[in-house]
Amino acid sequence: MKLKDLYYEKHRIRLKGKMDIEGLKKAGRVALATLDLVEAEIRPGLATEKINTLVHEFTIKNNATSAPLNYRGFPKSVCVSVNEVICHGIPGERVLKDGDIVNVDVTPILNGYYADVSKTFFVGNPGPDARKIMRVARESLKKGMSMVHPGNTVGDIGWAIQKYAEEEGCSVVREFVGHGVGFEFHEPPQVPHYGRKGKGIALVPGMVFTIEPMINLGKSHLRVLEDNWTAVTADGSLSAQFEQTVLVTENGFESLTPFDL
Repeated sequence: MKLKDLYYEKHRIRLKGKMDIEGLKKAGRVALATLDLVEAEIRPGLATEKINTLVHEFTIKNNATSAPLNYRGFPKSVCVSVNEVICHGIPGERVLKDGDIVNVDVTPILNGYYADVSKTFFVGNPGPDARKIMRVARESLKKGMSMVHPGNTVGDIGWAIQKYAEEEGCSVVREFVGHGVGFEFHEPPQVPHYGRKGKGIALVPGMVFTIEPMINLGKSHLRVLEDNWTAVTADGSLSAQFEQTVLVTENGFESLTPFDL
């Protein structure tokens, strides 16, 4: 076994082969179609529980299952995070209002393969703060993905995101990170959205992981509500997130859940 292979085995990073990548792409197509369905329904007056119903039923219709459902006790099939909610929002009675922003995070499992993707959407007519945090969050993902190619490190990804977001006067959530994905919901390595250039695990072809920066309009501090899932900004500021599942290729990267940035 080569030293490189021993290194990634030590860190429990499972590289994906050609067949795995095809399976992940199929799961990714289901994930993206799910978000398209939800986006068409986003409007003021929509209860977040309705989003859960849409995701759950569409996932089953496509012969897949929703990874979040019952994962470590999570009670729903999708995470729906509104305004100050950073992540892991539990769908329920909350109703979307004009000017809100809402992140929808889906992870279908299709034929044993997990694809993880999220987008944040405007609800009705957004104000200037909503427009800013959406722009910065979207560009943060783009900056992070641009650093994915063999020879770079996980630290390069976080460095690029942190540098851009903080230059824009926003902050990067530290407590939640990107992660390996594919055979399981969460695999090594962790992919922080802050960091130092050249630090951390080196990227090699076959690695598959999410980049999912959570960007706050205010400070980076958070608190978790009594449901033990819902994370909100400590200062009540808006938070937005965009996420894709990416594959390290011989020449750079390929998104397995591609959408325009």
